[in-house]
Amino acid sequence: MFEQIKLDYGFDALEPYIDTETMATHYGKHHAAYTANLNKFADQAGKTGESIEKILAEADKTKDIGLRTGLRNNGGGYYNHNLYFMEITPGGSKKPTGDLAKKIDDTFGSFSSLKEELTSLAMGQFGSGWAWLSKAQDGSLFTSKSDNQDNPISLQTGHTPIMCIDVWEHAYYLKYKNLRASYIEALWNVINWDIVGKLYEG
Repeated sequence: MFEQIKLDYGFDALEPYIDTETMATHYGKHHAAYTANLNKFADQAGKTGESIEKILAEADKTKDIGLRTGLRNNGGGYYNHNLYFMEITPGGSKKPTGDLAKKIDDTFGSFSSLKEELTSLAMGQFGSGWAWLSKAQDGSLFTSKSDNQDNPISLQTGHTPIMCIDVWEHAYYLKYKNLRASYIEALWNVINWDIVGKLYEG
């Protein structure tokens, strides 16, 4: 049975960048619903016990259209939000260190350039979706964006996400209204790069 990632901080811990009401609604309602629905569809599809990565990678092989859509949308919502809520935490490094920092410099020129690229992808996503920093098996880094609850796994890129920006309106609208750029700028203040670095090294 899939469970939401357990937060080790309160809903108010990311103020003023992400407000308490948004955190409570985003985690307690949206993410909770994706998790419950994923468990329902996984049970119906006979996939209980499979990893979320396997379910996402093979969702398109499910013959029943309703189950296929349910697994892809809710599986993505579950996986994407687990990563999102893992990486936004109080404390921690506000910029990459170690092997990840070196790889970012080698790939993008600088951390600042990476931030600009991811911000551009997040701003350029039409409607709901995500921007991603992912790694390949050889440690190479890639940026991308995706619609709705898709991600580099469900899109079968062969890459593993290590950091994401959620640009669904429920992630920011209560505080920032239609000012997506203001939300993204604020989000950089609460990404814990120690966690992203561990995901890169893992």
